[in-house]
Amino acid sequence: MKMLITPHPLAGSIDPIMPGKSQAHRLLICSALADGPTELERVGFSSDVEATIGCLRSLGAGIEKVGENVRVTPITKIEKGAMLDCGESGATLRFLLPVAAALGADCAFTGQGKLNSRPLSPLYEELAAHGAVLSEKGRFPLFLEGSLRHGSYTLTGNVSSQFISGLLLALPLLPGDSKITVTGEIESRPYVDMTLDILKQFGIRVEESGNRFYIPGGRAFRTPGKMVVEGDWSGAAFWLTAGALSMEGVSCGPLRMDSLHGDRIIARLLADFGAVVETCGNTVRVRRGTQKCLDIDISQTPDLAPVLSVAAAFARGKSVLHPIARLRLKESDRVEAILKMLHSFGVPAEARDDSLVIEGRGMVAGGTVSGFHDHRIVMAASIAAAWAQGPVTILDAEAVSKSYPGFFRQFAALGGQAKEI
Repeated sequence: MKMLITPHPLAGSIDPIMPGKSQAHRLLICSALADGPTELERVGFSSDVEATIGCLRSLGAGIEKVGENVRVTPITKIEKGAMLDCGESGATLRFLLPVAAALGADCAFTGQGKLNSRPLSPLYEELAAHGAVLSEKGRFPLFLEGSLRHGSYTLTGNVSSQFISGLLLALPLLPGDSKITVTGEIESRPYVDMTLDILKQFGIRVEESGNRFYIPGGRAFRTPGKMVVEGDWSGAAFWLTAGALSMEGVSCGPLRMDSLHGDRIIARLLADFGAVVETCGNTVRVRRGTQKCLDIDISQTPDLAPVLSVAAAFARGKSVLHPIARLRLKESDRVEAILKMLHSFGVPAEARDDSLVIEGRGMVAGGTVSGFHDHRIVMAASIAAAWAQGPVTILDAEAVSKSYPGFFRQFAALGGQAKEI
C-alpha cells in the first residue's frame, strides 16, 4: 500500500492512545497459563497481538473477544501437533517457543516476513540443551518436541531481552527450580522488568542477584481476575514527537507516568531536544520549543530510534544515536532503513562505528520514502512528512497494522492529510 501525505501540521489530542502490545503479549500468555479465567480490558488487536492470540488458541486456551476486551480461559489440555502461526511477531515466537517446550506441547511454529531470519540464538541452543528437540533454526516450520527441563540457563544480554522474558514466562511451569544467568549488560532491560512485574501480579515471584534470575519451579499462575492493558508509550512517541514540531502541540493519554515501559523516556528526550513538555494526570502534552541537537544512548530503548531520528532531522546541528548494532536485527535492518528514510527527506546522515550521526537542518524535503515493510519506519516517516517541503509518498504503509492498525485514522484526527494511492 502506498500512502500519499500532503504536508499539514499536526495538532490536537489522541485520547485514548493505542493499548500497549508489549504488555498485552505478556498478559495474554500469563492468563492462558493461569488457574482460572482472566478478563483483559483494552487489548488492542494489532497483527502482533492477534498472532499471540492465535497461537494460544492453538495450544488450547479459550480466548473470546468482546469489543476491545478479551476473556481468557486457561489451557487445561495441551493440544499436541498444533501449528502456531506467529505472523511477523518476534515476541510471539520468542515467548511461546520456551512456553510450549515447558508445556511439552509437540508442535510447530511458522511465520511470515523476515521472522525466520531474525535471531533465535542463544535461546535456541539453551532450549536444546535442556530437553527440547528442535528442527533446523532459520527455517519454517520450526518443529518442537520433547519437554523442557529445569536447571541453569545462560543467555547474552545484548541480542534480545525477549529471550530472557520467554524463559521467565516458561520456567515456573517446570517441577524444579531454575536459574538464568545473563552475561554482559542487559539491553532493553525495561522489557524484562515489565515481564517480572506481570509475573508478580500472577503470583510468580522471581529473585534477582546481579544479572542472575532465580525462578521457583512448580508454581501456579494465579489469575488476578481482571486487568487493563495500559496505554502504549511506543505508539505515543510518534504523536509526542509530532507535538515537538507543532506550535499548537499534541497531547496523548491515558498514559501511566510510572509505567515500566522504557519508551516513556520519550517525554524527557523531547524536552532535552528543546520541546515544551507538560503532564497533567495521565496525559502528556508536547509543543514546539527551541529545538537543539542531542547525543542519545538508545541501548535500553532501541524502538525509539526511528522517531528520534525524525526529531533529530528537525533540530539544527549534529545529533547522535548509539549503540545501533541491534537495530539491524529488527523487522528491517533499521540502520539502513533509517539512513535511507533520512536521505529520501534530504537529511544528511551516516553510520559511524556503532552510532547513527544525523545532521539536522530544521526541515525535510518531499519525495518518495520506502517503509521497508517496517511499522516504525512507516510511522516515523509519516510524522516527518506532515512538515515536509512537498508531498511525500510512503511505500509499504500497510506495515502499521503490525503494532498500530489505527495509526492513519488518528493521523487524520490530528489534521494530517494522508490518502491511499
